[in-house]
Amino acid sequence: MKNLKKITLLHSNDMHGDFLAEEVDEALVGGVSMLSGYVNKVRREEENVIYAIAGDMFRGSIIDSEFHGISTIQIMNLLSPDIVTLGNHEIDYGIAHLLFLEKCAQFPIINANLYIKPNHARLFDPCRVLSVGGMKILFIGILTEMVLNECKKDELIGTFITLEDAVQEIGRICNTYNSIDIDFTVLLTHIGFEEDKKLAAMLDPAWGVDVIIGGHSHTFLEEPAVVNGIPIVQAGTGTDQIGRFDIMVDTKKNRIDSYTWTPVPINAENCPKDPAIENMIINYKNTTDEKYGSIVASFIWELTHPSRYMETELGNLFADLLRDSLGMDIFLVASGSIRSKKLGPIVTKGDFMATFPYDDRVNVTYWTGAQLKHGIRHMLRDQAFFGDHTEFYQFSSGLSVEYDMETHEFLKFEYKGEPVEDDKIYSVGLQDYHLRNLKNSFDLEIEEIDKNQKHRAVATSAAQVLEEMLALGTYRDSKIEGRIKLHLTNEAIQALMESGR
Repeated sequence: MKNLKKITLLHSNDMHGDFLAEEVDEALVGGVSMLSGYVNKVRREEENVIYAIAGDMFRGSIIDSEFHGISTIQIMNLLSPDIVTLGNHEIDYGIAHLLFLEKCAQFPIINANLYIKPNHARLFDPCRVLSVGGMKILFIGILTEMVLNECKKDELIGTFITLEDAVQEIGRICNTYNSIDIDFTVLLTHIGFEEDKKLAAMLDPAWGVDVIIGGHSHTFLEEPAVVNGIPIVQAGTGTDQIGRFDIMVDTKKNRIDSYTWTPVPINAENCPKDPAIENMIINYKNTTDEKYGSIVASFIWELTHPSRYMETELGNLFADLLRDSLGMDIFLVASGSIRSKKLGPIVTKGDFMATFPYDDRVNVTYWTGAQLKHGIRHMLRDQAFFGDHTEFYQFSSGLSVEYDMETHEFLKFEYKGEPVEDDKIYSVGLQDYHLRNLKNSFDLEIEEIDKNQKHRAVATSAAQVLEEMLALGTYRDSKIEGRIKLHLTNEAIQALMESGR
């Protein structure tokens, strides 16, 4: 049919500086070089190809951290995505630095809801129309307020407050651009899989949104979720896979006629290497290896952090190091701060920095036992296990919690072997980012806990404290001790298995 045209839409999300291939079962998997090789291969084989990235290109690797994202932009320039939306970690180096990095980018970056408060001026183009094969494809970038926590440091920066506001913004853009005969509309989001489904359900079909490509929750799918007639996809995390749509577009009716979607593994079998990117990454790696090759510590055995939603060996170690060094009752380390699944037994400075790349100041706060129970209960709410990208925390030794998800009750909540008393005050250590986002993580306001005793900064660098404590050689192992015991429902276990978390 004359009205039908094919477009191949490739997409990645949450790459987090995952530049290098890894050896898995004696085979190379992932890495930007083979990812680029696959994208270029498809661009040669297919006539109409668009490659999109749904946020979080930055942070998570020593190369990205060392060069503050400039290395990532240079590598992405060679990868040549056609369109990118912001993720929350694009904000990590600050808004001013992000705007500098955008000037270095040779590809468009879109975002509809990050703006300067006084005059409500957007920082980025909210959308972009790409012309491919005679078709006009509208991309809209959405990042909701709940994941823009880093912006809270800058009072001049704002976001739309709710998902409903984001829906209104999408409607406004679609209504405006549909007048120029848009053939196909894509929402490029970084709000999490569950939020994408809520968003799709709220969209007016008359706006003509055809596809949602998402990020943030690191969700790996075998097939799209379809809500309100809109397929929703994500490609996990890193560069181990890429999502691929092959879509037949009805250009007369301006909608999808048919499609197939599949997650494509990035491996040596079907993805040739890109020599230019390979050489650039090797040069960056040689620089960081030389600078960060010194040995910080040696463990008795390799310590692991297999999931952010369970007690882990590395989580226990880091929580204990920070608590013991800074002298508080309890330290809560965010699981998401630990970016490697394993560390040791020999730990170089580079290994450590890649494992703990998100450095900030440390605060001591003061919680009643009742507030501690309330906060941990909120951390363990059902949404944490059913797709939402919620924060989870590792406990320092002494705090021991047993929780039944079926009854939503604590079977045990103890500190140093004694039940936590509701009226007793406990000093609790938190990284600065997590203090600022106390409401999201624990359903508590800073003003509430400051009534007990005002919080204060006790260290300007959590990473420096950890590195110094590791170098002392006192802490050489760590074990799972049952600090967090969870009785999960079968549905929650299945959800965690399917999401790979």
